[in-house]
Amino acid sequence: MIKGIFMDHLEVSSLNCFSTALLDRVVEKRRDPAWVESTRTRPGTGFVPVWGERNLILPREGYVPAVLSLQELEKSFHPLPTPFFLGIHEDRAYFGVDLAVEDSSVPEKLSAVGRFEDLRKIGHFMESLHGELLVYSKAMAYWHRSTGYCAACGSPNASADGGHLLICTNEKCAREHFPRTDPAIIVLVSRGDKCLLGRQPVWPRGWYSTLAGFVEPGESVEHAVLREVYEESGVRVKNVIYHSSQPWPFPRSVMLGFRAEAETREIRVDGREIERAAWFSRRDILEGLEEKTLRLPPRVSISRRLIEDWFDAGDSGRLHDLAGNI
Repeated sequence: MIKGIFMDHLEVSSLNCFSTALLDRVVEKRRDPAWVESTRTRPGTGFVPVWGERNLILPREGYVPAVLSLQELEKSFHPLPTPFFLGIHEDRAYFGVDLAVEDSSVPEKLSAVGRFEDLRKIGHFMESLHGELLVYSKAMAYWHRSTGYCAACGSPNASADGGHLLICTNEKCAREHFPRTDPAIIVLVSRGDKCLLGRQPVWPRGWYSTLAGFVEPGESVEHAVLREVYEESGVRVKNVIYHSSQPWPFPRSVMLGFRAEAETREIRVDGREIERAAWFSRRDILEGLEEKTLRLPPRVSISRRLIEDWFDAGDSGRLHDLAGNI
């Protein structure tokens, strides 16, 4: 049984990939510099390396993240970039460390340990704790990398609170910077026995997905659903219902999933973000997958979860059983 600090209050079957809460982030303790330092140097503490957009995976069957000791890292990287605290699971502490993306020698230095992989391609094969560690470390690494200088005065920022706070080193400014996450909506629109799927011009041939977009300043997430669907497809929707969420640090989003009903049927794509959209019945989806004229989002994505939940509500069977990992 999956257990964690908040997991007793969540239905595991309702969770999307990366959405578990197995790590205790111990916010009250990470604010203590002495505790963070003693935890960092404690035997058994694990370090999760991030290099650019990739995470380090062990060279074994399956996908298991490489969690290194402080000594292993310091052998190859000196000085070691300042690690950021992630949390504690079963009495073991974990830190993330962002290795310089411009250092092309990083993969070679750690080649005896593992290989760097794109989490979007392997995340759904991983155990819950492993996926949580990697998605968390990747999000924090990107924030540190992109927030090295104060946005107000341009002075360097210094890490505090175990890396969850950056403070401007200019005493006259001293602005505090907190980790940023950009909310985005993603929605499965249905009308009768069909759902609305669209594709972007840059996607592989035949790839269709649910519609999505960022929440704009001063906008509720519900209004973002109405606006984004209309802007991208010309379809008006109603009865917006929250489904679930998913952290998506590619580079720093959280996906807020919804279901909605279409009020109108006519499709008019914007031609920029969406090059084509169409109504798909469950039979259309099955035939498209069988004939390989249709590709759905990978199982790592909440988009796939939204499509599967809609499909499974019909009388055609379970999409996962019929299509597997297609």
